Parts: sequence; structure tokens; C-alpha cells
Amino acid sequence: MGRMEAAFFDLDKTVIAKPSIMAFARDFRREGLLTRRTMAKGLWLQVVYVHVGAGSKKLARVRQSVLALTTGWDQALVRRVVSEGLSSAIDPITYAEARELIDEHRLAGRRVYLVSAAPAEIVEPLAQHFGAHEALASVARVDRDGRYTGDVERYAYGPEKASLIRHLATRDGLDLTASWAYSDSATDVPMLETVGHPVAVNPDRALRRIAQLRGWEIQRFERTLEPSPVTAKAEPDRLAPAVAGRGRLSWALWGSAAAAVVAAAGGAGAVAWRYRSVS
Repeated sequence: MGRMEAAFFDLDKTVIAKPSIMAFARDFRREGLLTRRTMAKGLWLQVVYVHVGAGSKKLARVRQSVLALTTGWDQALVRRVVSEGLSSAIDPITYAEARELIDEHRLAGRRVYLVSAAPAEIVEPLAQHFGAHEALASVARVDRDGRYTGDVERYAYGPEKASLIRHLATRDGLDLTASWAYSDSATDVPMLETVGHPVAVNPDRALRRIAQLRGWEIQRFERTLEPSPVTAKAEPDRLAPAVAGRGRLSWALWGSAAAAVVAAAGGAGAVAWRYRSVS
């Protein structure tokens, strides 16, 4: 009997059109997790991010500063807010093409995994919601009272995603050379390199260039129940189906993505948010 094939999906900007934490900003604000002070600070940090870029050492300090904003949040409350607001927050921003591919991979007998730097409190319920078999996500550290300390256990970002996938392949007997991976960001190149069928979805400039040089498939996801604020033009080079037979909270991110949340809740939704680390 052959080894199992799999499909690995990045979450933000790949399966859904916006950062996942950003989708719950209104709910977090309603529950008192976001205040005027944190919203103002988050907006300022968002502006700093836009100007310093993802590769700057300063961004690491910005990320740590925003991470501190979530210190003291009750983990059980976060889980409840996500669970109660899941469908209303996520369904309108879910790419129909991604849902279709997830279903096709499952019907083909492949295991489907959601792989995201977003916190497990969000990614795990979303994996279940989308019909994925499992989630690989960042993991936050909590104190004895179940409140976030501002530290991380695991940061599922960049090379760490690839490491988690290889560990999973050993555990579950997966054939990575016959498996698929989907992402929008160049920060996920290590993840895409672990499989035999890498697919760049709505790729950023760097990933598009890498995909073109390496001959990777490029797909454009556009259809959502709620039109995306920015709908990119169709890819001019390679638009190929990725499924065979048709032709593809570590929680440091929580701090980074929290900037998006507080910025959105504070009325900064009009600012284009592109946090490549939250992939």
C-alpha cells in the first residue's frame, strides 16, 4: 500500500482574503479585549510596519510591542469569541476556489492540513470549519490562570512551517513528493519546497518571481461571498489547476496580527494591510 498524499494550505490571503485575526476585531472589541488605548497603539504600529517593511530588524521590535498588547487576555474568552463568531466572520471572506480545492483533495483521498502562523485558538476552529483534518499553528504561552503571558511556545512561521510538515509526514506516513502546498507569500517558500506540487496563490511579488523561475503553478483566487477590497488582475503567465487529474499561537504572529486587529477595530481598515509574516 502506498503512502498517503496530502495538501497543505496557508490560511491568510490563501484560504481567506484577510488576516484571520482581523476578521474577529469587532468581536474582540465587543468583549472588551480591545480598548481605545490598544487600538491607538495598534494603528501607530501599523503605520510603522508599512514604512519599515517585513525584513527590518525594527519590525521584530514592533511585533514584540504589539504582542505585549495581548498579555493578560483570557484564552478561554478568545476561544469562545472565535467559536461564536466563526461563520459570520469567516464565511464572507473565504475564497470559493480554496474551499473547492479542499473538498477536491479530500474526495481524492488526501489528508488536508491548514498551516498558519496565526494562533491555534483561531486556526484549529477554522480547520474544522473548512473540513481540514488538522491544523498546524502558532501556540501561545498561558499562565496558571489561563491568561496569555506575551511569550510563545511555537511560532509556525517560515522555516518552522516546513519543519512541522516534515515531522507530520513522518508521523502520518505522508508522501511529500506526491503532495501539494498552497501559499501567497515568499515567506512560505520553505513550506512550498517540501512538496512535489507547490502552488503560488495570489502571490506577492517575491513569490511570483520565484514561482516563475522554478516553474511552479500560479493560481488566482478571487471569488468570495463578500468582494475583496482589492481584486488583482488575472495572472498572465501560468494559471493551472493544482489537483491531479485536472491538469495544484509559537504566537509571535499573534502580536504581529494583533496590530492588524487593533488597527481595523480603530477604523484603520482603509489602510492596506500586508503582513507577510502572517501567512
